[in-house]
Amino acid sequence: MDLRNIRTFQTIARLGSFQKAADELKYVQSTVTLQIQKLESDLGVKLIERGKKNHLTEAGRVFHEKADILLRDLEYVENAMAEWLNGEAGKIRIGAIEPMAIYRLPKILGPFCKKYPKVEISIQINNTQNLTQMILDGELDIAICNTPILNHTTVFEPLLTEEVSVLIPDNHHIAQKKEAYLYDLKEERLLLGALVCNYRINLEKSLVEAGVNPHIGLEVNSMTALKEYVQAGLGIAVVPDVIVESPPVGTTARKIVDLKEGVVTGILRKTNTINNGTAIERLINSIKDSVMQKKSHQYF
Repeated sequence: MDLRNIRTFQTIARLGSFQKAADELKYVQSTVTLQIQKLESDLGVKLIERGKKNHLTEAGRVFHEKADILLRDLEYVENAMAEWLNGEAGKIRIGAIEPMAIYRLPKILGPFCKKYPKVEISIQINNTQNLTQMILDGELDIAICNTPILNHTTVFEPLLTEEVSVLIPDNHHIAQKKEAYLYDLKEERLLLGALVCNYRINLEKSLVEAGVNPHIGLEVNSMTALKEYVQAGLGIAVVPDVIVESPPVGTTARKIVDLKEGVVTGILRKTNTINNGTAIERLINSIKDSVMQKKSHQYF
């Protein structure tokens, strides 16, 4: 069935006249007649009794009731798609590494969600390796992660470099210094993230280059949780500065002078994003603008 024919039928049923329907729909009357004939042929029933005064058959009354529901649903779908095209609605699937998801993303999403309340957002917190695979599998629209391994189907746009510090108990000997060096971590019980954690990979590489053989005391698959383990006296940990802006009671953070490289965080997405909705592009721009604004104020 042609939806235009259904709309024409509903207009006739409402106005009671082929001519009035033609005038409202801006058709010639012969077009309206042909549309109803085609609709009746498709359904195999007579919908309208023609005469001096047109009236609906029993089948026409049933169809009128059901078609009204159909057209209301269609209007809802059309409106929903228009909102999606305009970036006012839709669903965005975001993946994010832990520091970004917990400490930065909420402040970015707050204004965005207030401005676009009909946009649904889901957030998956995971490591860069898993987020990259989720992008490849089409399970995420964007991922905010560390520098991934790329192929021809993905693109990574750096946003910021996460600097790190060593978190230690207040009574630790490093706490007595204003700043620390990689050599100070020698023989220390280190609390580290998972093997695939980019922060751990970066730290271990730097330690080896500095001639320091790290002693791994405990592995914890959560950068945020590491500070709680330090507070419990289980060792020391090198964590992103954003996590220890307010160190737990009984702990303190020190910059590591010779740990030159921070860990780059950026936006990962599919190379061909032509089918992405406007809402996704607006969110990406919001993330970029927020990062740039925070950088300019030097507190992001």
